[in-house]
Amino acid sequence: MKTPATISAGVVIVHRGPGQWRYLLLRVYNFWDFPKGLVEAGEEPIAAAIREVEEETTLANLIFCWGQEFIETEPYAKNKIARYYIAESKQTEVMLPVSPELGHPEHDEFRWLEYSAARSLLVPRVQAILDWAETRLQK
Repeated sequence: MKTPATISAGVVIVHRGPGQWRYLLLRVYNFWDFPKGLVEAGEEPIAAAIREVEEETTLANLIFCWGQEFIETEPYAKNKIARYYIAESKQTEVMLPVSPELGHPEHDEFRWLEYSAARSLLVPRVQAILDWAETRLQK
């Protein structure tokens, strides 16, 4: 019998820069990704995604211009699946607060990057999420 997938939820956060969108990427060790985290028992994935963004970046008041459309990764890392939504942030000031559980920030660095620069930092699984988001932004 297959073990049920662990679900994490996150947001591809974008900000309209001069003439183009910029994507918020977070780095932990050498791995870049969008803000995301585990969906807690009884929690809706969209609520988990919003909570994780605020916990990891302090960004709030996201604008879900693209509704609640999402994309999910293929299973990875012990049958985990990550679901991503897209939202715009008018705010670009990001803080990486200390996680009470870890005693330090969950991430080492953040960057706002245009599409090609963002894509160059991502592994193929996360590149697919970025490509999906870029397609939605161009509509």
